[in-house]
Amino acid sequence: MKVVRAEVMGMCFGVRDALKIINRVEEPHTVTIHGQLVHNEVVLARLDSDGFAMSDESARAELPETPVVLITAHGISDRERERLASAGKQLIDTTCPLVTRAHQAALNLQHQGYHVLVIGRRGHVEVQGIIEDLTNFDVIQTEDEVTRYASKRLGIVCQTTTASRAVARIREVIAERNPDAEIRFVDTVCLPTKDHQRAVERLLDEVDAVVVVGGQNSNNTRELVTLCQERGIPALHVQSADNLDPDWFSGYETVGLTAGTSTLDTTIDEVHQALLRLSVGVET
Repeated sequence: MKVVRAEVMGMCFGVRDALKIINRVEEPHTVTIHGQLVHNEVVLARLDSDGFAMSDESARAELPETPVVLITAHGISDRERERLASAGKQLIDTTCPLVTRAHQAALNLQHQGYHVLVIGRRGHVEVQGIIEDLTNFDVIQTEDEVTRYASKRLGIVCQTTTASRAVARIREVIAERNPDAEIRFVDTVCLPTKDHQRAVERLLDEVDAVVVVGGQNSNNTRELVTLCQERGIPALHVQSADNLDPDWFSGYETVGLTAGTSTLDTTIDEVHQALLRLSVGVET
């Protein structure tokens, strides 16, 4: 069995920067991470062992007990930022600048009188951070959710890790169902996400199956899995080398390897080495 790595995969600059910032924290026990720094179980386990407290993403309304609160790479709303600061919390901000750009784009559209449509995963912390500062909005996950909106001015932004092909399909349906509306689209899908997806699209032309490495809650990782499946290529989503099932690879001559934007280089290399060891005994 041959193993082929995607040309672009793994950690993006936003995650690398967030890890650099948190690695400089001298007293982890004084800091609560406001949610998950990144959606990567390997990283989260390490932060827990280092002594950081972490708020559950579904319970961020509760005020952290520590004097310092670290804002994750997924960002928070201005409203939430003000709430924490008013409570006397010192803030360490690791928000990805491309997430900040998406926040600002949504606010600008609202200020210009557009009803904001956010293409993304409902309930995701990044999406939640965007919509908490909006008064007129809808979150759209699929084409089926698109309707005819009352507003004649529609502004569209995206969760930064949304698949570009999904955005294109949803935009088309929005236009079809709102033919009289003025529609303005701001492309806030981040370049690393696009680069990862394009690399997978190229990889799919030369493999029989793909191993996708990344956190179970990682939206961009799950989008890579979906991209493979939509092309009819089997995909195995793993968090680490321990999740590899030798039986899954039976019958495949060439297997691709890719990883989400919050996956550590060391994790990718460990999975790659495990695949090479498995390839010796795999029957094709």
